[in-house]
Amino acid sequence: MDFEALHSANFAKLDTTVTEWDTLVNHLEILEEDARKGLRGKANKANWAGYNATVSREFIGKTAGEFDDAHTQAQSIRNIIRDTRNELKTQKTELLEAIARGKGNHLLVRPQGGGFTVQDPDHKAVGGQKAVDALRDELQGILDKATEIDTTAAASLKALVDLTDYGFSGAEYSDRDAAAAAVKNAEQLAALAKKNPEDRSVAEFDALVAGLTKHSGDEIFAEHFASTLGAKGALEFWAGINDPYRGREIGQERLDQFDDLQKHLSLTLATATQADTVEMATWKREMTQLGDQQVGKGGYTVGFQVMSNLMRWGNYEDRFLTDYGTELIKTEKKMSGNGRHMPTGWAHMGMDPYLNRTGTDSGSDPMTGFMKALSNSPDAATDFFNGTFVTKDEDHDFERDTDGNGKNGKVGLTNFQYLFEERDWPPERDIEGEESITGRNNLALALEAATTGHPAGEMPTIDTPAHNADQARLVESVFASVSENPKRITDHAYMSDSLGQISAEYMPDISRGLHPGSEGEEKLFPVAGEAAKLGENEITRVLYTVSQNPDGYASISAGQHSYTTSLMEYHFRNPEAYLADPNYSEGENLKKTIEDVARVGGEIQGTIGAGRAYANELEGGAEDKDFNEALETTSTWVGSGVGIGVGIATAPVTGPGGIVAGGVAGTATNEILSALTEGLMKDSSDEVIYRNGEDLSATRDSTYTLIESAAQKAGEAADNPSPHVVSAAATAAEQGFNNAKSNVKDAFDGEGVPRQLDTED
Repeated sequence: MDFEALHSANFAKLDTTVTEWDTLVNHLEILEEDARKGLRGKANKANWAGYNATVSREFIGKTAGEFDDAHTQAQSIRNIIRDTRNELKTQKTELLEAIARGKGNHLLVRPQGGGFTVQDPDHKAVGGQKAVDALRDELQGILDKATEIDTTAAASLKALVDLTDYGFSGAEYSDRDAAAAAVKNAEQLAALAKKNPEDRSVAEFDALVAGLTKHSGDEIFAEHFASTLGAKGALEFWAGINDPYRGREIGQERLDQFDDLQKHLSLTLATATQADTVEMATWKREMTQLGDQQVGKGGYTVGFQVMSNLMRWGNYEDRFLTDYGTELIKTEKKMSGNGRHMPTGWAHMGMDPYLNRTGTDSGSDPMTGFMKALSNSPDAATDFFNGTFVTKDEDHDFERDTDGNGKNGKVGLTNFQYLFEERDWPPERDIEGEESITGRNNLALALEAATTGHPAGEMPTIDTPAHNADQARLVESVFASVSENPKRITDHAYMSDSLGQISAEYMPDISRGLHPGSEGEEKLFPVAGEAAKLGENEITRVLYTVSQNPDGYASISAGQHSYTTSLMEYHFRNPEAYLADPNYSEGENLKKTIEDVARVGGEIQGTIGAGRAYANELEGGAEDKDFNEALETTSTWVGSGVGIGVGIATAPVTGPGGIVAGGVAGTATNEILSALTEGLMKDSSDEVIYRNGEDLSATRDSTYTLIESAAQKAGEAADNPSPHVVSAAATAAEQGFNNAKSNVKDAFDGEGVPRQLDTED
């Protein structure tokens, strides 16, 4: 900064700018609150159906989110400008005070070009030339500080604004120092990461772990770190860290911290991919291009193997994941002969480095880490699984009987079909030497995200969009696949928790499939968004299969009771929404409606109860206490404010197939779920409900007891109680349960079913 510029600085315009930004921040705060409570709040309670449920409502939610980001970004910009102004004012004051002190010592300061001179014209200064030099150095230090303030402020503002091409960034900074520190820290850590592994000290490794842990969620830091390091640099950094022949000191002293570095490097890179800067666009393109290229000199590790292990945490940008997945599949096809054999290049060999440090697997198979990335990015996951692995006309060996004529013909496969049905997964071991389940388990998690529309392991929220056509199509493929060959799940039972969650969140679609006939089903079992078309036989086979696992059983059971109770409450509030037959009274029409709902609920419980009973009969199968413990874990559904509820075009209901009226699970639903998960209710034999899964008759009693209670509480919550309807609901639930017994026997031709079914009619 020029001496004269600071000496004569007039901050009036900067004061005005800060005031204007204060005003803007205040206005945006009001708009953000209006958008959150008004725009988004009304959208969440509006009458959405079909296309509007999946597109318009989601768009409104994102628009409301933009107001929040706009408010945050405006605050950050205001804070940086305000802090810069205050600091420059301080520097000007210090400059003037220093000049005044010099004048008192007979020293004269004059502008010269962009700088200044300090003179002792009368040779009267105390200290002589030393005093001249000291004042000169003090003034130069003030100018240097002012220059740093000015340039870092400009760089910080540019970095903040450049984070997004469209819309606003949610990055939040309290002052200029915080934003400037993000850039500086990123440059320092990127420089350490660029070092050759053998030249990096233990202290520098510690600095990397600490820095990435602290700043992984900082958008400016993450973008600057990743773009400075570069795509190739990121690959070489992680590969080098794990090279046992390089950087041995770090490997010996900090091996137990490699997992922390892996996690926070992953989180940092994921944050960086969300930035819309030119540098990150280049980074993402180069990372995808480097996927099939060898990393470093020597060895056979390629980019996909390294990068996929840095995808196990964080929310990577969807477009990057889509492009990355497309190129990964191309490489997979080359390595596997279009799926003819195991992709041998992904198998871990004795001398290969361990690129994954979680202890679950070696990290050699890039599909494992990539599946974990997709489990955090629902939209990218849906696109990927519906994508094409091979077409019918490509050179491959996949044949199926698609028309039922008994003859196989070549078929195309989606990525879902290849990975779930056909892929020969490379063998893996965990840190204990046991067979690793991580690859297929991550596949299940990715499918959970792809079908539900929210990250795996989470519950849907009021902002979770209704299921769209692509998600519904994928669910249809999942059910068809498991129904065709249940061993795809029973041989990998650890995948059942995700399949159970998927089933729970598609209860409206499942209920439609189990209800006889299709007349008026959209009114009886309304679906917000696109409904998956599922057949009774495949539903039976899937639910029975998944429920042989305690976690799968618990999710389906909680989902069914949540949905049944919510749906009953809706129909009690709207007694003629499904049936409005003028030949019958409103009460009779309501009774028929509740009976139909209860019957389907009973059938679902009968099906999964049979699966649970069969698992208990199997030698080495899950003990009944495992099922009871799993039921207790679903208590997170209670009081969460959201249930797997009803998606209705004629009522204020939205969500994933969709959410309960107004987005909030009512007290009736929460009471029923509490009874289920906490053992707060007993059946007719005075046993706690659903705690004796070895006996199907006990499960039947639990079913009609809880559904009867659901009808009672739903009617009371709707201020429309009816003991007559409640009694009918219990009878219908028992009928549905009994129907499930024959359905299961028919679906499996009597093979692999509980012995109890063989002794009953």
